[in-house]
Amino acid sequence: MPSSPTPVTVESCAPSPVGLSGVWTAFGRAAVSQCHPRMLFALLLPFLIIFFGGIVLLWLFWTPLTGWLTVQAEDWGVVRTVDQWLLAIGLFSIKLWLVPVLAGVILLPIAGIFGVAVAAVFVMPMVLKHVAGRDYPTLARLGRHATAVSVWNAVWVMTVFALGWLFTLPLWLLPPLGAALSVFWWTFAFSRMMRVDAIVEHATPDERRVLIARHNGGFWMLGLLCSVLNLLPPAWIVLPVFSALLFAHYGLAALQKARLSQPAPLVLVAVSSTRV
Repeated sequence: MPSSPTPVTVESCAPSPVGLSGVWTAFGRAAVSQCHPRMLFALLLPFLIIFFGGIVLLWLFWTPLTGWLTVQAEDWGVVRTVDQWLLAIGLFSIKLWLVPVLAGVILLPIAGIFGVAVAAVFVMPMVLKHVAGRDYPTLARLGRHATAVSVWNAVWVMTVFALGWLFTLPLWLLPPLGAALSVFWWTFAFSRMMRVDAIVEHATPDERRVLIARHNGGFWMLGLLCSVLNLLPPAWIVLPVFSALLFAHYGLAALQKARLSQPAPLVLVAVSSTRV
């Protein structure tokens, strides 16, 4: 009699290094896709969210935040000393610009991460429909609970980003650390947000875990590229959608290559035996 198949097992898969070729290929394809009228129209949603979200944040929190920062600045010995020295020689008060700058550094990134989250949860399905239909038409959609996974991942990334940004804010007083921390946290946000949403509709949970482990370096390189572009204010208009296109091309290409390289679904091996 034939025996029941043994349980499906997941093969061990060590992370493999990802070269620049896959990243730059995805960048070129994303640039072409961004010029499509449908993707140009998709720019409106995250841009409006960032714009109106920034207005709401400034309206609700600007006055209490600047008031709190002004009180706190009085207790900062270095700020008080520099402020007194500048006033003594007839220059401006450092508090006049330090407090507004700090308030902007706190509030504007929060509006920005909301825009990235909107792109990940709401714009990415539009991006995937466009990209998969044109460039990966034979790639089967085997993902499960895509919306729930996407929303949970967005909430988790936004929470970690906001807490990390606020807790490391004092280190911005050291200029080199401030620039490095900005790049690091935005790299984290883009890579951890977009890498899941790029493949969640097409990859099974096991495929998703293995692809993220295998191409973790590539996803972080994409995040770093997006964070560097994020330093240029004009890029803020296109970056939420462009980053979605960038990660979609990279993730779907990696998934397609992985499936084509194996006769069975990625890393799933069913072993059956027959007993006479």
